Amino acid sequence: MDKNTLLQVWPIPAFEDNYIWCIHDGHSALVVDPGDAAPVLKYLAEKQLHLTGILITHHHADHTGGVLHLIDAMKPRQIPVYGPASIDISGRTEGLLEGDKLEIDHPRLSLKVMEVPGHTLSHIAYFANMQANVLEPMLFCGDTLFASGCGRLFEGTPTQMSESLAKFAALPKNTLVFCTHEYTLSNIRFALAVEPNNTNLIDWADRAKALRDKGLPTLPTTIGHELQVNPFMRCNQAEVVASAMAISGETNLPSPAHVLAVIRAWKDRF
Repeated sequence: MDKNTLLQVWPIPAFEDNYIWCIHDGHSALVVDPGDAAPVLKYLAEKQLHLTGILITHHHADHTGGVLHLIDAMKPRQIPVYGPASIDISGRTEGLLEGDKLEIDHPRLSLKVMEVPGHTLSHIAYFANMQANVLEPMLFCGDTLFASGCGRLFEGTPTQMSESLAKFAALPKNTLVFCTHEYTLSNIRFALAVEPNNTNLIDWADRAKALRDKGLPTLPTTIGHELQVNPFMRCNQAEVVASAMAISGETNLPSPAHVLAVIRAWKDRF
């Protein structure tokens, strides 16, 4: 890739199943949710990239644990650290709220901030719409949305998660979704229990397994794909509703949030 041309987004593996996403133009780089500094510094050195900023989606340690080490490693340069405004995160320099826009020069990127509570109350996501150096829209969603799944409700409510996923569902269908965990195969196993007759999901199960058998990531996914295979984004679909009623014994689940509450609790014990 030529320097200063199209952006590249690369997954830096961390811990057992985290991805730290590195957004770069061949020279300057941003990293998303660096839970561990060591693999980030190794990748930056190998690719001869200059770290120019850090994006944080939420406060959990596997997403923030490397921030202070990265800040220290970049001295005397000071790098901005963006994150949710409503909670203290060590090293954060700029707090962000719903609708805020980030205009980053190096690499050149325009990001819109979305508040997406559910996994945590202060969780945010970053959305990059189409621009000169971005071929397709991009979403950095932390632990709110996963390929064929969604995050556990550690702090938020099913209604909040339902509303957050609805925000994502309204994005362009070709939006690339950069989740931060490789949970796809286990998520698919659960999704098939919810929708055993979903042919798109059955096909995706085979393709995802083939990717993992080769040691390749199943990410990024897309919004359009998730609307076809992710039960947490399909809580208005007949088979998902029927499965939720069967597992809960309820005869009426009046909203997608009620359905999500049932299937999220089911997933927690699956």
